Amino acid sequence: METLIVAAAAMVMLSTLVLGFTAPESSVILLPQADGSLSAVALKALTDTQILNTPYQRARINGEQPLVIDTLDKETVLAKYPSLFSSMPKPAKKFILYFLPGGTELTPASQAVLPEILTLAQQRAGADLVVTGHTDTTGALLANDALSLKRATAVVKLLVDSGVPAGRIEAVGRGKRELLIQTQDNVDEPQNRRVEVLVR
Repeated sequence: METLIVAAAAMVMLSTLVLGFTAPESSVILLPQADGSLSAVALKALTDTQILNTPYQRARINGEQPLVIDTLDKETVLAKYPSLFSSMPKPAKKFILYFLPGGTELTPASQAVLPEILTLAQQRAGADLVVTGHTDTTGALLANDALSLKRATAVVKLLVDSGVPAGRIEAVGRGKRELLIQTQDNVDEPQNRRVEVLVR
């Protein structure tokens, strides 16, 4: 009976799997990242070490034999292991909500987006939400930090009041450090007055 391990680790955090199975044959298949970013995994079996860094690469180990590396295609993996794809988590989805100048009041268009966020949060049982507040470049750095966190907190309250468990939501403020539209200081740019909600 074959033992299968699925690996998908970020390249910058190269993971190492040490294989020492007693099953007749074990396999590791590297699946692609949902966002298309690079991934890799280092495999060590006895004295043999190999790196998988291409989607659908497979390493097989059989007893004390060296690792055998080959590359499958998506259709082959899907046909042989259909549950791998059906059980994969859905990719994160980001929503951007905009604010009226100087405060924590959402624009009418952004208020209309809230039901979509709530629906997705309810559909994804156990999903967590990261709510990140931002400002434009008008005002002082510390004041913008405080305002961005107030905006994030205001959105969290709206979500919690609508039934999303507070324990699933994280709120952070980034002030004017991560502008959506690059501007000089003291520029009133509506697209920078925002909260980004990541449902993952």
